[in-house]
Amino acid sequence: MLTGKGFGLKALAAAGGFAAMMMAMAPAAQADDEVIVFAAASLKNALDAVNTACQPEVGEAAKISYAASSALAKQIEEGAPADVFISADLDWMKYLSEKKLTKTDTEVQLLGNRIVLVAPKDSKAEVKLEKGADLAAVIGDGRLAMGDVKAVPAGKYGKEALESLGMWSSVEGKLAQAENVRAALKLVATGEAAAGIVYATDAVAEPGVKVIGTFPEDSHKPIIYPVAQTAESKDDDTPAFLKCLRTDAAKKLFEEQGFTVLAPASN
Repeated sequence: MLTGKGFGLKALAAAGGFAAMMMAMAPAAQADDEVIVFAAASLKNALDAVNTACQPEVGEAAKISYAASSALAKQIEEGAPADVFISADLDWMKYLSEKKLTKTDTEVQLLGNRIVLVAPKDSKAEVKLEKGADLAAVIGDGRLAMGDVKAVPAGKYGKEALESLGMWSSVEGKLAQAENVRAALKLVATGEAAAGIVYATDAVAEPGVKVIGTFPEDSHKPIIYPVAQTAESKDDDTPAFLKCLRTDAAKKLFEEQGFTVLAPASN
């Protein structure tokens, strides 16, 4: 879903939704001997690099589909083939584990992140994100891009932070809600939104934006990325892939993209 008046947002919503669906369902055609990973969209740059680094240990590169954690969890629930699920929040992992769709003994809290406010790279705007700050004035007649606040983890974190800081009511009518955080990031990079709430790691990955404010960590619940093997996983190399995510080499690559590594190193 992507909502908002003007800016070609509805057209982008249709394209973004179709693309996310195709990315997430693509592994269905892959061979059974490939590790299939469903991962939160915000992981793309880091996880692509980790996947390449892990190939010698796993035997071959995993096939990774990126989309909103909510969309991926629903597709796993509906039977989409996946060996590994990496969510951008604990809620969607819990959603699957409570339905016995993950191997709970493999679940690990892998990474941490922050949310930031970004604007197009040539923007002069700056704001200190604290109670009393006038975020609506910074946005002006433009839009505030963020993930769907009812489903996408980055959107949920963003709404929680805005409510905590007393800003929600002033910007609620200015939202452009996107299918996933990378779609929200793109709206800002292309100038279709005046500002956006994304992960700090997304800001690192997109040269078309600049960080104009960082949300206090105590304004929202901790941002944690859990990983687990799915209950229906068929690939014998899945444990090797999960182990490789926790190696020193993987840790370095995650940290280069701005993630905090939470999981202890694998033996």
